[in-house]
Amino acid sequence: MSFVPDAPPVPLHGDLAPDDFRRVAHAAVDWIADYLEHPERHPVRSQVAPGDIVRALPAAPPTHGESLDAMLADVQQTLLPGITHWNHPGFFAYFANSGAYPGILAELLTAGLNANGMLWITSPAVTELEQVTLDWLRQLMGLSAPWFGEITDTASVSTFYALAAARERIAPSVRTEGMAGRADLPRFRVYCSEHAHSSIDKAVIALGLGHHNLVKIPADDMLRMRPDALRDAMAADVAQGYRPMAVVPCVGTTSATSVDPVAAVVQVAREYDCWVHVDAAYAGVAAIVPELRYVMDGVDGADSFVVNPHKWLFTPMDCSVLYTRHPDVLKQAFALLPEYLVTRTGSEAVNLMDYGIQLGRRFRALKLWMTLRAYGAEGLAERIRFHCELAREFAGMVHFEGGWELTAPVTLSLVCFRHVPSDMDEVALAAHNARIMERVNARGRVYLSHTKLNGRYTLRLAVGNIRSDREHITLAWQELRDAARAELAN
Repeated sequence: MSFVPDAPPVPLHGDLAPDDFRRVAHAAVDWIADYLEHPERHPVRSQVAPGDIVRALPAAPPTHGESLDAMLADVQQTLLPGITHWNHPGFFAYFANSGAYPGILAELLTAGLNANGMLWITSPAVTELEQVTLDWLRQLMGLSAPWFGEITDTASVSTFYALAAARERIAPSVRTEGMAGRADLPRFRVYCSEHAHSSIDKAVIALGLGHHNLVKIPADDMLRMRPDALRDAMAADVAQGYRPMAVVPCVGTTSATSVDPVAAVVQVAREYDCWVHVDAAYAGVAAIVPELRYVMDGVDGADSFVVNPHKWLFTPMDCSVLYTRHPDVLKQAFALLPEYLVTRTGSEAVNLMDYGIQLGRRFRALKLWMTLRAYGAEGLAERIRFHCELAREFAGMVHFEGGWELTAPVTLSLVCFRHVPSDMDEVALAAHNARIMERVNARGRVYLSHTKLNGRYTLRLAVGNIRSDREHITLAWQELRDAARAELAN
């Protein structure tokens, strides 16, 4: 549907007329429903060039108020071409973050309520619904109690908070004295797999630990962190005067969704009194499926972990969950109470502002709560199970087709693969597969991304969109085969 500018003049005082909002909002909801019913009508990857959207918009702000109709018309006509459609069933790049109807409805309610959950008293429902919802999610993943949870925006921030708590635990004086120029502090070390996400690097940098003090541990032939190599690295560091601070194993690495042996990593970490933070941002929710619950083996022995419902739990961006068994340490790292925030609510009330750098907090729990309620444990498990099935089917297509190969085990819903003509070396194969991917993405019917595994350029197809079905997997494979043939014919 389209939006036609046709609205009364914008008033100079107060808000817009409720009837005007109601009319346009209804039209917007109809547009969203129509869009999500047929997202394949749009090319999945944006087709604009850098600067196109800037040039299409006015360089100066309007002098007089404009109608909501005009704005929504511009969304459709000017901004929509610059959108890469993560809700498209052919979106197989990175990890999906499809927003389903329950969460979209919750976002509308959240905006309307405009609640700020910085303190318990500033909106008790924001805090207490978050506590209940995150305990539901813990139970769904099969983890034991107790875990304290809070919602952040992304896993990058959740990991930053976890490593801040790890630093607070072994060096609480850093909070007041800092780290610069202190001879009484050793150099702290953080350890992770060579396949870990770059958010760990950024957290180490932001916390002032120094990027050189992030130690990447080699992986085995299944792309999992090697506990023996971890023990050797920590022993060597201690011998040189370093202080191991934290270890970050992964449950579902970004490049290949490999699952590190968390229980063994925890055992090594405990030998050196290290905090263990588990990055389960993508794969943690797979544990909702009973037969996949093993992916979280050992996590109950960790100190913290992160999982992102906005990835594979169909909750709109952004919604990351940080869990910790040591909320007192996390609070010690961040809590600060100026007089203007003092309340008389008592010790039972949780003030979520105490557990991170943000004061203001959106009502993010509402969209996760509504998503969990809408699909239930069985509905969520079946959708995740189906995505893993689709990934295995695609892997089978690759495996049984001559001239293609899988480049990593298919553990969950990600397939790593590449085209391998027999007459190409690694440099030529990398360029060849990059061109295949660009051909596919430029057509706009499916969207893929890439990585490097053991130095080999690798294509990635990640299934996780709530609207993806078997036909979209088949289409992706046909697009890839066509692109490979076209490249070989050049």
